[in-house]
Amino acid sequence: MYKDKTKKTTIRTSLRRLITAGACGYLLIMFLITLLTSAEEGNVFSSRQLHTWSSQVQKELLVSVFQYENHYFGHSSGTDIEVESVPGMLFELVTRLNFHEPRTLLGKEIPGLALFDGNIIVAGEGTDFTNMPIESAPPMEVLMEERQASADRLEIMETPEETKDTNADREVVAHIVHSHSRESFYPELEEGAESAFHPDVNITMVGQKLGEELEERGIGTIVNKTDVEKQLDEKGWDFTDSYKVSRTELQEAMKNNNQLELFFDLHRDSQPRDVTTVTTNGETMARTIFVIGENNPHYEKNLEMATALNDKLDEKYPGLSRGVITKGGGGVNGRYNQDLSEQSVLIEIGGMENNLDEAYQTAEALAEVINEWYNESKE
Repeated sequence: MYKDKTKKTTIRTSLRRLITAGACGYLLIMFLITLLTSAEEGNVFSSRQLHTWSSQVQKELLVSVFQYENHYFGHSSGTDIEVESVPGMLFELVTRLNFHEPRTLLGKEIPGLALFDGNIIVAGEGTDFTNMPIESAPPMEVLMEERQASADRLEIMETPEETKDTNADREVVAHIVHSHSRESFYPELEEGAESAFHPDVNITMVGQKLGEELEERGIGTIVNKTDVEKQLDEKGWDFTDSYKVSRTELQEAMKNNNQLELFFDLHRDSQPRDVTTVTTNGETMARTIFVIGENNPHYEKNLEMATALNDKLDEKYPGLSRGVITKGGGGVNGRYNQDLSEQSVLIEIGGMENNLDEAYQTAEALAEVINEWYNESKE
C-alpha cells in the first residue's frame, strides 16, 4: 500500500515537471517568434548580418578546431596559417582585442585613430596602416559654403547633372557615382581655401573623364553627377548618410537599366601629396586605392574584381595603385552599396593636394585596365 502511494506521488510529480517544461518551452518558442517577426527587417539573420558575424571568427581559430578532429590540418605542407593558442584567439573573438595589434587596444580611446582602421589585402608601394585612406569631412555648414575655383576649370567643365551614353545603340553596362560628390582638390581652388570641397569643381569631373575614356573603349557608361551634399542638406541628414543618397541613385539606375554590370564609386583621399602621387611611365599621376566593404554578401566577388584591377594597374603603371583594403565590423560603413552588385568597387583617386590633370591621367589608366579586365571576363 505504501509503495503504491509513493509510486502515484512520483508519477504526479513527473507529470507536473513535464507540463511545466512544456509550458516553458512553448513560451520560449512564442518569445523567439515574436522577437524575429517584430525586429527591424534586415537586422536579424540577414545574409549581410551573418557575414558580419562570421567575419569576426579568425581563420586560425577554425584551423585549430579542425586540428582537434583531423591532425592533417596541422601538418599539411599547403597550410601557411600560423596557429596561436586557442584561449588567446577566443579572448580576441569575445573582446575584439588583439595584443599583437595596438590599434585594437587604442582605437576606441584615441580620437581619430579609427579613421585608419581596415585590412590591407594587397599593399601597394609604401602602403601601411599609417597611410590608410581617410574618410572625413567638415561640418555640413562648411560643406555648403560657396567657394572660389579656378576660372579656367569652370569654363571647361560640363554643367549637366548626369551625362549618358551618346551612342544610342551601345549597351550601357557601367555606372559611375560619387557618394562624396563635393570632394575637391586644393590646387583647383582659390589660394587659402580651408577645406577641399566645391559644389562644381570636384571628384565628379574625374568621374566624367573616366566615363568618357570607357566610352572611347566601347564600354557604354553612365556618369551620375548628383550633388550628394546638397541633398543631404535638404534632407537634414549628416555626412555619414551620403551612401544612403547614392544608394537611391544606384537603385534608380538599376531599375531603369537591367543591363548594368559594373559599378564604380569614385572618391578622393585626404592623405598628403607624397602619399597620393607617383611618377610612372614618365607621367605624374594621382595614385589609386581600392576599398571593399566586408559587410555585404558580395564581398568576395567584389574583392576579386578589385584585386584583378589592382594587379593589372600595377603591371602597366608600376606604383600607381596603393593597393586593396577592406573595411568591416562596427564603427565603419563596411558596405558602400556593394551589396547591390557582384561587380562593384570604391576607388580613391588622388588626394587633396593633387590637381585634376593628375587625376585625369589616372582615370585614363583606369579605363584601360577596366576595359581589358571586362573583355577578358566575357571570354
